Amino acid sequence: MKRADLTEKLLDIKREKAFTWQHICEQIGGMSPVMIVGALLGNHKLTKPQAAAAAKLFGLTKSEQAMLNEVPNRGEGAAMPPTDPLIYRFYELVLVNGPAWKELIQEEFGDGIMSAIDFDMTMERLPDPKGDRVKIAMSGKFLPFKYYGASGNAQAYGYKEE
Repeated sequence: MKRADLTEKLLDIKREKAFTWQHICEQIGGMSPVMIVGALLGNHKLTKPQAAAAAKLFGLTKSEQAMLNEVPNRGEGAAMPPTDPLIYRFYELVLVNGPAWKELIQEEFGDGIMSAIDFDMTMERLPDPKGDRVKIAMSGKFLPFKYYGASGNAQAYGYKEE
C-alpha cells in the first residue's frame, strides 16, 4: 500500500462513519488539529501512541498503523500552482505578501528565515455580522543564515546587527 492509498482509506472511513475532524482529533490527541489532520492526509507523521489511537479509531492493520508513524514525503503530488480555490488563496497570499513579509522579518531579526519545522499554527472562527472570519496565527522560530567560514570580526550568523 502507498501512503496516498492509506489517505483515501482514512477519508472513506471518515465519510462512512460520519466522523468530524474535531472528533478524530479529540480521539487521537497530543498535538494541534492542523498537525493531526495533516498527518492523516499524509503530510506529517503521528507518534507511535497517536498512530495506535488512529488505528483503533479507524480499524487499521498493524502495517497501516506503522505507516502513520513514518516520516512522509511532504507535499508529494501537490500541483503548483495549487488548483483548489481555498489552497490557491494561501498561495496568492504568499505571492502578494511574501516579499513584504521577508523584508519586515529580516529588518526585525536579520538575515534568515522563519522555520516551518519549529513552527506553531492555530486556526479559529471569529463571528462577524458581515460574515464569519477565519483567523490563522503562525509562529515560527527565526533561523539565522550561517555565513560559512566567518572569522575575525565577521559575524557567523545573520542575526540583526545593532
